[in-house]
Amino acid sequence: MAKVDIILVKNVEGLGAESDEVTVAAGYARNYLIPYGLAVPSTMATKRQREVLRKRREEREAHERDQARVLDESLKNLIVMVRVKSGEDGRLFGSVTSQDIANSLKKDYELELDRHKIKLPNPIKELGDHEVEVHLHHDFHSRLQVKVLPEND
Repeated sequence: MAKVDIILVKNVEGLGAESDEVTVAAGYARNYLIPYGLAVPSTMATKRQREVLRKRREEREAHERDQARVLDESLKNLIVMVRVKSGEDGRLFGSVTSQDIANSLKKDYELELDRHKIKLPNPIKELGDHEVEVHLHHDFHSRLQVKVLPEND
């Protein structure tokens, strides 16, 4: 099986990040990575482009890290109120999901947070206070206080 060297133009899950030079199967590069604009063949000309991509990647990652640090500080002080339908015994009709928490953050605090960053070990199925982990960046993990209240309160 033939292998080729390519330079990634965008992050590819399980393969590498932008500006990485990797060796992959020729068919994978020819049929998927290069046509979809995810990579370019590794030549002398594209090696110069690699340095530009590397600098752009470093700047973007620094910016993302700074944003995550600021968001981490603001989330530590928040308590998110989620109102849901519940029965007499405090059990919910359904469960509270990461999407519900993200919607409450947006509605109450005008804070946009991707639901995939909110990690629930198990769906929340009871009223009360819960602590949820939020993965903001691979360097920053924060905790968010979630208070689940009955809708008719």
